[in-house]
Amino acid sequence: MLSAQSRLFETQFERSDGLETATYREAITFYKNLAKAYPEISIDSIGETDSGEPLHFVTLNGDMDFNFSNIRTHKRLLLINNGIHPGESDGIDATMMLFRDFVQGKISIPKHTVVVTIPIYNVGGSLNRNSTSRTNQNGPKAYGFRGNARHYDLNRDFIKCDTKNAQAFTELYHLIKPDVFIDTHVSNGADYQYTLTHLFTQHNKIGGELGHYMHTRIMPKLVEKLIKKQWDITPYVNVFNESPDKGFSQFLDYPRYSTGYTTLFNTLGMMVETHMLKPYKQRVTGTYELIKSMIEITEEEGQTISALRKQALQNFKKGNAYPLDWELDTATTTPLNFKGYEAERIKSAVTGQTRLKYHRERPYIKTISYQNYYAPRLEIPIPSAYVIPQAWQKVINLLKLNQIEMTILEQDTVMPIEAYKIKDFETVLTPFEGHYLHFNTSTIPSSRVQSFRTGDVIVHTNQPGIRYIMETLEPMAPDSFFNWNFFDTILQQKEHFSPYVWEDKALALLNHNGALKRAFEEKKLHDKSFSEQGYAQLDWLHKQSEHYEKEHMEYPIYRIVIP
Repeated sequence: MLSAQSRLFETQFERSDGLETATYREAITFYKNLAKAYPEISIDSIGETDSGEPLHFVTLNGDMDFNFSNIRTHKRLLLINNGIHPGESDGIDATMMLFRDFVQGKISIPKHTVVVTIPIYNVGGSLNRNSTSRTNQNGPKAYGFRGNARHYDLNRDFIKCDTKNAQAFTELYHLIKPDVFIDTHVSNGADYQYTLTHLFTQHNKIGGELGHYMHTRIMPKLVEKLIKKQWDITPYVNVFNESPDKGFSQFLDYPRYSTGYTTLFNTLGMMVETHMLKPYKQRVTGTYELIKSMIEITEEEGQTISALRKQALQNFKKGNAYPLDWELDTATTTPLNFKGYEAERIKSAVTGQTRLKYHRERPYIKTISYQNYYAPRLEIPIPSAYVIPQAWQKVINLLKLNQIEMTILEQDTVMPIEAYKIKDFETVLTPFEGHYLHFNTSTIPSSRVQSFRTGDVIVHTNQPGIRYIMETLEPMAPDSFFNWNFFDTILQQKEHFSPYVWEDKALALLNHNGALKRAFEEKKLHDKSFSEQGYAQLDWLHKQSEHYEKEHMEYPIYRIVIP
């Protein structure tokens, strides 16, 4: 029989025999009671979420020291994020049981690792409880909703930080400064035999020895530990409505995602993605074992992790090429012994079109091609610093939130800079997480001397947040502040001309500038559409004149390059 103490800390998941998940209130109450009963546990909160509730975090430390500055001097820190999508609740229940089992002696509390968890990150989504929105999911009986209180998907918000949730997470992340990060998820892009899949942040993107170490040591060690515990695991099956039997590529986690964000600060990040068609009890138990195994690995590999994270900072120095974007290396693949189900395309009884049908009665083990190598698609030299005019306060505030060091100009200053004109970009046609996201951005660089005002900001790149600086301030980076619409006002021309006025001035301009006149005639000759549109011709000439506003399409953050 369970003791009275054990019954007190029995979770709703256990009481329901693996059919139900804890509500937000039940989870927070559980951890508060656990902290009262066991001094190795501390529960605290930081900031506020869009729901109006604070962001709670719970810390497990056998030394009963909860000062993160002290902890970092001699231990590693592992952060678990649960409930970013509250319908994917496996990690919520698994972590509650894991923390309880640590303090009750069922598992030895790690000696060299402090474990921190966010019980439920998406509080608003957790409070918006239902039993139907996870169409494909096999349990639990009720769960939270994917969007937060303002309907944001929080796993797209780590760079743009539109939500209070993301702002509180950022503050907490930099308070903890974790060495290892785990984000718990559930997904289903295909059907297969595995309950567990792992999504480590892409190793080429981490780069250097740290990326190689994660790829060749940490990931295989996790697989080995789980196999010994009789848990099969495979890389995240990155397909949608397709059979994986022809192979698949590794998911590329850009900085908008949790593990892509933590990579910017050289944290070893991974997501566990359980398969939503598997029974809930099985998924939670597997998540429990995976998190437990990652804690064991952090214990065993802690000194190496610390050394390589410190060393990784040396990879990003001024003048070095920094990869802003990536493309799949199709020439380099890894064979994967994959446990799937045979599938075929058959006629749909609903639509009359073809549909995908899996045959679970026909499992297979097949060697497939796993494309898990990426190469830089776009690289740019790291400058010495960036200059940000003080008017762009939202950008400056986000840099401060991410503990980016900056210097304020104490007097008006003239300095040589590199500037960008936005040459071209594309924009999504429908809203994406509250934005019309830009992509395929290209720029035209130029050099000049420019005046800056007292109060403008200098951000030097020789600091721990160098990767965050590059990924947000370089406009061609996929998750740059430019691509997330922070600078859309520069894309709209503010001053215009009246054709009847400009006609005479344009004629005078052509008569006094032979080179411009020749270019104008050449463009009319070779561009039929241009030659047939009078306003377009006048506009083109206006853009070549001194009257055209220099601020239009000029990216208002500037690079300083000092040899």
